Amino acid sequence: MESKELHQQIESALDTIRPYLEADGGDVRFLEVDSNNVVKLELLGSCGSCPMSTMTLKAGVEEAIKRVVPEITGVEAINLTSPDDPNAKLPETMM
Repeated sequence: MESKELHQQIESALDTIRPYLEADGGDVRFLEVDSNNVVKLELLGSCGSCPMSTMTLKAGVEEAIKRVVPEITGVEAINLTSPDDPNAKLPETMM
């Protein structure tokens, strides 16, 4: 089901919300669409440790993607963890 066109549509949807994420020092990286049409993302910069990341992911990122690509059933961040989790993957530094 993953196609170049699908990837471009998802990236286009992400581009509509990136300015808001970047304004707060964050960003997202599109990784893949799984067999259940769930988009897998990596949270970058301050998005990786922000306590509001879950709400941003669902209310912002997921809604933006579903508006452009209605067949997407959900969005998951592979690195969404509690900031005090000793096994948490640290977000990448924004350059």
